[in-house]
Amino acid sequence: MMDAVAYGDVATDADLVAWSRAYCRDVRRERAVSVRFDLVDWEVSKRAKRRAAAVKRPKLPDAAVGTPYDWERIESADGRPLPCTLSLTREAFESFDRAEWEATLRHELVHVEQYQRDGTTDHGPAFRERAADLETEVHCPAFADAKYVLACDACGDLVARRYRECKLVRERERYRSDCCGAGLALE
Repeated sequence: MMDAVAYGDVATDADLVAWSRAYCRDVRRERAVSVRFDLVDWEVSKRAKRRAAAVKRPKLPDAAVGTPYDWERIESADGRPLPCTLSLTREAFESFDRAEWEATLRHELVHVEQYQRDGTTDHGPAFRERAADLETEVHCPAFADAKYVLACDACGDLVARRYRECKLVRERERYRSDCCGAGLALE
């Protein structure tokens, strides 16, 4: 990988974006990830405290994962699909080892790929399959301790981490896990 700065020398937000962008370009080339980087804006979040990275995107009408989106019905200034923003969290970068950060970036590339094709993204079956292709997880590693951890009652897989009490925590008996369709256990 030809990066502007070596991984161990990332010191500024600009360095973090440059290294991460270069890594993602290599992944696109080596793993045939269908992503247009001219439609991806990059930032380092000043507010994120618990998420390692995120793809910020507009909510588009009638968008569904697995159904290519009709981008021509969206009016953009230049007639191209609306860009998304890949937002990175410095604290995650500093907490993770290189392999964890690279896996986080591959996870976000799956989201970008889904958004650019389908107009939306999620962590459903198509995401899980593509994440496995890219040797990354459905959930990124935690770098901050969650106050509430919800797991599948049947298999014990992580369902969600919550840092504040919310409807999912308070009314967890109303929800089912995606993996087994079982109830949620508070750990």
